[in-house]
Amino acid sequence: MLLRYTALLAVVVVASGCVEERVVHERRVVERSAPVEYVEVVAPQPPPERVIEVEPEPRPGYLWARGYWHWNGQHYVAVRGHWEPQRPGYRYVHPYWERHGDGWHWHAGAWAN
Repeated sequence: MLLRYTALLAVVVVASGCVEERVVHERRVVERSAPVEYVEVVAPQPPPERVIEVEPEPRPGYLWARGYWHWNGQHYVAVRGHWEPQRPGYRYVHPYWERHGDGWHWHAGAWAN
């Protein structure tokens, strides 16, 4: 019986050297939608007065983007200002809300030329 196991083990060892394992990776198709460049936010009520914050001292190469009111779908939430790297040849338009017939429309801060 020992001879059978030894022979079987020898066959397995020899055969394992002859087997080539192939790894095949399936390529799944991943559909990506186009990035969202603009999302319209319309609030049913006017925003509170401008967010009150202390603007920091000027910083070379940067512009302070003022804080604003964000509509979260139920109420306004204050968002603090932040530094924006300056872009030569452009002017910064601070974020603001604008009234239209169907409510208050949000305009995000952006650089314009």
